[in-house]
Amino acid sequence: MTAPLELPRSPALIAGAGSLARLGPRLAQRHGRGARLLLVADPGVAALAERVEAALAEAGLEASRFEGLSSDPTAAQVDAAAAAARELAAAAVVGLGGGSALDVAKLAACVAPEARPAADYALAARPFPAGSLPAVLIPTTAGTGSEATRTAIVTLDDGSKVWTWGEEMMAELALLDPELTVGLPAHLTAATGIDALVHAIEAVTNRNRHPLSAAPGLQAIALVARHLPRALEAPADLEARGGVQLAAWLAGQAIDISGTGVAHALGHALGALGHVHHGRAVGLALGVALADNAAAAAEAHAAVARALDLTREEQWTAGHLAGAYDALVDRVGLERRLAHERLTPESLLAATLRPENRPMLAANCRAYSEAELGGFCRRLLAA
Repeated sequence: MTAPLELPRSPALIAGAGSLARLGPRLAQRHGRGARLLLVADPGVAALAERVEAALAEAGLEASRFEGLSSDPTAAQVDAAAAAARELAAAAVVGLGGGSALDVAKLAACVAPEARPAADYALAARPFPAGSLPAVLIPTTAGTGSEATRTAIVTLDDGSKVWTWGEEMMAELALLDPELTVGLPAHLTAATGIDALVHAIEAVTNRNRHPLSAAPGLQAIALVARHLPRALEAPADLEARGGVQLAAWLAGQAIDISGTGVAHALGHALGALGHVHHGRAVGLALGVALADNAAAAAEAHAAVARALDLTREEQWTAGHLAGAYDALVDRVGLERRLAHERLTPESLLAATLRPENRPMLAANCRAYSEAELGGFCRRLLAA
């Protein structure tokens, strides 16, 4: 019997090729012509930011761009974005880019009403202030699902990567336009697509799994398997790009209900210590744990196997699923070798066991001892 569940509202969604053209009229109707907006943009998508600014200007809206963020955004960068929103008297915050830009945008929108540091809200240490600004999120990658969740991740001064979450962090509007992802390099297309896949697999198999997370999660798995290889083979294929975008959105909804598991605990440790891209980190981490997870929660992982279309001609097994997953990771070209001076099995295990990662370990479908987690760390770094 599943536990009682209260679903939050979901963002309004505009999806499909050419969706950007609908952004300006939608926001002008909501906030009025002449409204001022803060555009939090990944500095690597300047050309796309110009397109967004032009679309907003055409609708009579004023956008001020903030680009002071990194791939592992810090709490101080969120503070700077929030200060920019206050100075501008912004009616809303628009996030454009990958998960880092979207996380900065929606967290800045939440903390902007007060000048209190964003770090004060880490791990839900205090409630967000009243009067949060609405956030509009436009992903230029297809993986993190940040546009669909109530969570954001920031790095604190001590280097730890921590969660912030709350109902206030749910975006008002998400816009998925596959045209905005066409220029994404192949290695990032692969890493972000695998990120969406890991989100979905962990959400539908962990201890908190629920029919309402299984529905979007299993569909996300099927979409990634169908469209990610094609998006890499033919980068301009908008159907494939759009399919992976929808997968990321659905996987985001799934983790917003059920959370993640051991792959994210290991992946966050890899990111904090070695600045490994999040999608690559969790993708490799799930690979070392998947067979054991599948043996412990066979029914849930059988559904994953069906979503991957692995049970059509042969009997499903835990090893078969793990092998098929590894084959997909290799097919999309995810680099396996992890090399960083701070990455040792001992340091990785210690980071995995930090307090901010323990809820993910606890949610995993199988409990792992410290010795077993140490074995995963050694396997990850031995590739």
